Amino acid sequence: MLRTGEGLRGTASYFQRNFYALENAHYRLLWTGTVFSYFGMQMQIVARGWLAFDLTGQNTALGAMMLAFGAPSLVFTLWGGVIADRLPRRRTLVISQTVLCLNSAWIALMVATGLMEFWMLLAASFTQGVGFAFMGPARNAFIGSLVGREAVGNAIVLQQLSMNGTRVIGPALAGVFISLWFIGVGGVYFMTAAGFLIAILTVLRLPAGEPEARAEATSPVRDLVDGVRYVWSRQSVAILILMSFALTAFAFPFQSFLPSLAEDIYDAGSEGLGVLSAVQAVGAVVAVVLVAGIAGRASAWQQQLLMGIAFGGSVTLLGFANSFSTGLGAILLVGACSAGFQSLNNALSLSYSASRYHGRVQSLNMLSWSLFGIFSMPVGVVADIIGIRETLMITGALGVGAVLLLHVVGRVWGAEEDRLLDPEAPPGEPPVAPVR
Repeated sequence: MLRTGEGLRGTASYFQRNFYALENAHYRLLWTGTVFSYFGMQMQIVARGWLAFDLTGQNTALGAMMLAFGAPSLVFTLWGGVIADRLPRRRTLVISQTVLCLNSAWIALMVATGLMEFWMLLAASFTQGVGFAFMGPARNAFIGSLVGREAVGNAIVLQQLSMNGTRVIGPALAGVFISLWFIGVGGVYFMTAAGFLIAILTVLRLPAGEPEARAEATSPVRDLVDGVRYVWSRQSVAILILMSFALTAFAFPFQSFLPSLAEDIYDAGSEGLGVLSAVQAVGAVVAVVLVAGIAGRASAWQQQLLMGIAFGGSVTLLGFANSFSTGLGAILLVGACSAGFQSLNNALSLSYSASRYHGRVQSLNMLSWSLFGIFSMPVGVVADIIGIRETLMITGALGVGAVLLLHVVGRVWGAEEDRLLDPEAPPGEPPVAPVR
């Protein structure tokens, strides 16, 4: 029989193995503020999709909204990485989060006054794409400077935990709030603005997050080119980013069409949309908790590959689901597999790259979300022609095929051997890396 003291020690040991990045006080503060911003974002995703579908009644409109988000991300994300490696990360986070806060408040005001039109939603999606293009690379590069290389993998996974944890409650609440006349979509957008405001206040209490000192001054354009060359020279990082590109382009557009599934296929309304999103998040949280302790292990490489294959397969399975109950089972798997893949992929990308390139590596990884937005438009057109279920079956299968192809390419290219090299070592002097 296990004594009480042994049980407590076992619990402490579990948290030390899986949540050790939170022992850093600065990272803990950043993580807490991020929870509030993520909570608002998750509610806004439901509100934005519902509002777009309510204004137009078309899958194409949902795709157009994501295209408006993805296009500026494609243009500005690489520059966001350059900025993250050149300027204090705290300043970049404050500015970008302020833009996102004001953007949400503007849409809330338009809805509350009855002046909301679809073009405004497109403009807000465009602005949000610009804000995320600078916020994402700065935040993950900031994490690396706060916790150090030994904990960066765990810290990145815990960021994913905060994002997916808020998805358990946020979307379900958003679905309920939208149905309440005294809150509605406008109230949800006001809550999103409040979440970003809290995040801004917490970031202001952190150190500046100065980038590494440079031996010589370089231009932003040269930094951008240097970052792309660096990733191409690190086969392990390049393959990880390409896998993220493939799955985000082919498999992740399912997220844009959950309103269509809830309304047209399952006849479940906004409440059903909130439940679908919440169940997806439950699967994501379980997966992230399970992978948090393996982000720095040698098995993480194989685990993210398996998660990527399972993600594409689960999206295909979602396409086969023809009822709300079977859809809930499929979306649970989609949430678990997508979050597990994304967490490990992001953690490995930073762990296998030198700290002075973290912003630019993260920006290249984030370009995949631009593909998500851009591909959502043609996927929406196809869904309106052949049906959303059939479209999900096809896109999920394409995601699986792309991951398997890239795995073969990576083995031929030497990506698995490259991951064992120390990312901080000078060229030609590759000792064994601390990440195993």
